[in-house]
Amino acid sequence: MDRAARETQSKTQSKTQSETHRTADKPDSPSDLTKPSWTYVLRKTVREFSDDQCTDLAAALTYYSVLAMFPAALAMLSVVGLVSDGPKTVETLVGIMRDIGAGSAADFLEPTLVQLSQSSGAGLGLVLGLAAALWSASGYTGAFGRGMNRIYEVDEGRPIWKLRPMMLLVTLITVVLAAAVLVGLVITGPAAEAVGNAIGLGSTVVTVWNIAKWPVMLLVVMLIVGLLYYATPNVKQPKFRWISVGAAVAIVIWIIASALFGFYVANFSSYDKTYGSLAGVIVFLLWLWITNLALLFGGELDAELERGRELQAGMPAEEEIQLPPRDTRKSDKAAKKEREDVLRGRRLRESRGRDADADRADTDRAGTEEESR
Repeated sequence: MDRAARETQSKTQSKTQSETHRTADKPDSPSDLTKPSWTYVLRKTVREFSDDQCTDLAAALTYYSVLAMFPAALAMLSVVGLVSDGPKTVETLVGIMRDIGAGSAADFLEPTLVQLSQSSGAGLGLVLGLAAALWSASGYTGAFGRGMNRIYEVDEGRPIWKLRPMMLLVTLITVVLAAAVLVGLVITGPAAEAVGNAIGLGSTVVTVWNIAKWPVMLLVVMLIVGLLYYATPNVKQPKFRWISVGAAVAIVIWIIASALFGFYVANFSSYDKTYGSLAGVIVFLLWLWITNLALLFGGELDAELERGRELQAGMPAEEEIQLPPRDTRKSDKAAKKEREDVLRGRRLRESRGRDADADRADTDRAGTEEESR
């Protein structure tokens, strides 16, 4: 090995060791961030939320929510129906929505959910119906991943055969967790009453359960949101956080916003006069939009917290978050096609419209020059 090669290898090893050391020094807990880091993170979150046009992203996600909601509800109720009473589960779900201030959305959804809960199936038909419902519901998961890619400022590089199964798996886990929560709420309510009567405490146990069920449900919802933040974007997260700060903030914002929106609709709005029979649909869509706004804001906060941790560790993250992509094959192929289009356009311009073919050597040379830059 000559001297130049040894120097190059030494510099590479030194750079790798430096990056490894910085990664090791990166704060792990939000409490490890300094006050200036937190100030930077919060300001950057608000600014990036606007720059990434998250209001438009939330509108797109609302469209996918409508397409995915009823297949997801069918899948969830199919799972619940195996171990619990479907109509009773719908009653519990609608009651929860009313409790958090989404009464108009609950009124709109209740007839359809009741109808879905009464549809029965067994054997192969149930399996095929559940698979089709999961496939349709995964459309929202994929759209959410594209939104998270914009937040992290990365291109989608995972090929379809790798991306689609991941989105299906995330959707399946989400449906199973949501179904488990609903089954728990349906089954444990009467169980708490029975236990209270057995030990002579009567309604006291039921009251305690009605209070304790909310933290449990919130923890599961935060776990679902944290899973979306972790698995859907094309970035390798340092580790999976069971309860991320962004997920917790998103849920709190969603609950407060839902309650305020429900209060506004009930007392001040004139949707009935403006939209007539469509008022319920409009209110429901607005509530979905608010929900997706809260989720995207939480995603922005998680991304900027990662940037803040990297900056505090001395990593150059002021322009780009220093997380590697999960895969680049799709984006590399798209970049190559883009280079070919540029060369064809250049040939077309230089030949005054007579020749648009770019030979392979020119394409490869352009790609090599771009990589070297």
